[in-house]
Amino acid sequence: MAGATAPIKVDAATDELVSHAAHFMSLSKKDLVDAAVREYIEVHRDEINAGIKAALGQLNGTDSAAVTQMTGLSADDLNELGGLPD
Repeated sequence: MAGATAPIKVDAATDELVSHAAHFMSLSKKDLVDAAVREYIEVHRDEINAGIKAALGQLNGTDSAAVTQMTGLSADDLNELGGLPD
């Protein structure tokens, strides 16, 4: 995954914080954001993994389960909207 870059958008106040922190730490904004995101993910890894396991536990291999997981719609909601083809 390394190598490609993609822009991210933050509000003006966050951009200002990033700019100041990067300046005073002698880092580029890109390097500061990279380090911050990696540290955040490491600190919250258990929560992220729990969310992944919960999502996988709700999937049963059907299209309906996948759509329910991605959209948050219940199986009843999907049926009200016409359901999914078999």
